[in-house]
Amino acid sequence: MISLTTAALEQIKLSATEGDMGSLPIRIAIKEQEDGSFHYAMGFDEQRLPGDNFLNFDGVDLVVSQASKDLADGMTIDYVELEPGKSQFIFLNPNDPTYVAPRK
Repeated sequence: MISLTTAALEQIKLSATEGDMGSLPIRIAIKEQEDGSFHYAMGFDEQRLPGDNFLNFDGVDLVVSQASKDLADGMTIDYVELEPGKSQFIFLNPNDPTYVAPRK
């Protein structure tokens, strides 16, 4: 199961509105690199592929391919401010060998 933080959900909704993407789902893709690390991609996508898995978060549809499903299991997507004026989505994925759990 994938989860979205409130900040990520709000940013996706804002991006959909600003980009006139309407109700297009967000596709999440994960590819394992040769060194074992993960490469993440996400974007609005109208394509429907065999084996796609769909999740809905408060009106936002998220689609994950069958190939990425196991790599994404347990992942949280967040939207954080790295420094003033610079924010980005981050992928907190315990399946990723480079993942470092946030300190509480």
